[in-house]
This record gives sequence, C-alpha cells and structure tokens, in this order.
Amino acid sequence: MANIDNIVEGVYILGPIGGATGKILNKEAIAFLALLHRSFNPTRKALLQRRLIRQAELDKGNLPDFLQETKHIRENDAWKGAPPAPGLIDRRVEITGPTDRKMVVNALNSDVWTYMADFEGTLPTPLTSLGRRNA
Repeated sequence: MANIDNIVEGVYILGPIGGATGKILNKEAIAFLALLHRSFNPTRKALLQRRLIRQAELDKGNLPDFLQETKHIRENDAWKGAPPAPGLIDRRVEITGPTDRKMVVNALNSDVWTYMADFEGTLPTPLTSLGRRNA
C-alpha cells in the first residue's frame, strides 16, 4: 500500500486549514480525495466533453430519442404492460374548492367518477380556534 505522504505529494490546498476544517480535511481525507481525483479525472473530463457535444446537438434541434440498439426490446410484446383495469381507464376527476353545499353539488353533477374536495382551506386552523392574535 502506498504511503500517505507519497499520495498527497503534489496536492496543494489554496485556502486556510485550521480548527474544524483541519479535523475534517485531515491528511487521510486529502489522500482519499487525491486518489479519487487521479483515478477518475480522465473519465470526468471525457464526460464533460461529451456533455458539450451533446449540448451542441440539442442546440441544433436534435431532440433526445431512444437508442436504436434497444428498439427490438421496446417493440417486443413480451415487454408490454397489461391494460389498465376498467376502473382506471377513465381517470377524470373534479377538484372542488371549499366544501360548501354548492361546490359539492357541482362536483356530483360533473361528468366524472370521483371528485376531491379541499377541506384544509375551510376548517379553522388550531391557532385561530384558540383565539390567538397576530403578534
């Protein structure tokens, strides 16, 4: 195994290290960061370059699409999901505001199978029910 002093050789920290920073960014942590950087920096640079190339393609109007080499998987019927259950085919819902009679009647008369009502906006909050005043 390499010596920590050999690993951190060539590493320069430009900011001050002291106090809590020195506890976190100790010699072992610096050696770990140096190993990570040396191991993955070429890959990181290649990925950043690919990102620039891809952004240039998007800027030209080439939109993202599925990979051609996976087309046979997408078109295979064995990978299709089951059709939705009958109760899930029509998923329209009416969302009503305050839960007063008029809004509930409107929701029941709408051409949907279910409706949601917002009870939160109509009920007194715990603070207002306790009679707390604005401070």
